[in-house]
Amino acid sequence: MKRLSEYLFLWTLGGALYYSFEMAFRGFSHWSMFLLGGLCFVFFAQQGIWTGWEEPLWKQVGWCAIFVTASEFITGILVNKIMNWNVWDYTDQPFQIMGQICLPFTIIFSGLCAVGILLSGYLLHFLYGEKMPYFHVL
Repeated sequence: MKRLSEYLFLWTLGGALYYSFEMAFRGFSHWSMFLLGGLCFVFFAQQGIWTGWEEPLWKQVGWCAIFVTASEFITGILVNKIMNWNVWDYTDQPFQIMGQICLPFTIIFSGLCAVGILLSGYLLHFLYGEKMPYFHVL
């Protein structure tokens, strides 16, 4: 039950943070981005738990950036191509694939991943008594 509480808390916080981030920088968002942001935030914490928070931060950011980009692609295919909700379109961006993902946003998301990894690790420790994360660059 404790783990479920952690996941629900992380999902809600991650969704709210990402939705707010989009509102601040784009001026609009979509409820599907709340769900996706929450899922990604849960992954940030889960990958840390799996590795005991002992992998170098650059590796954790790499894994999370790949997860976020893959999740964005899958979500984009569903919400933009299949359901035609047109939540975003990267066709005007360089190094894009089907307008759903692009290199510039993968780089931006990697920065958000670093913040999310740090935040999720410390929140789990201080709120739920999980292992104290140990972050190192190399």
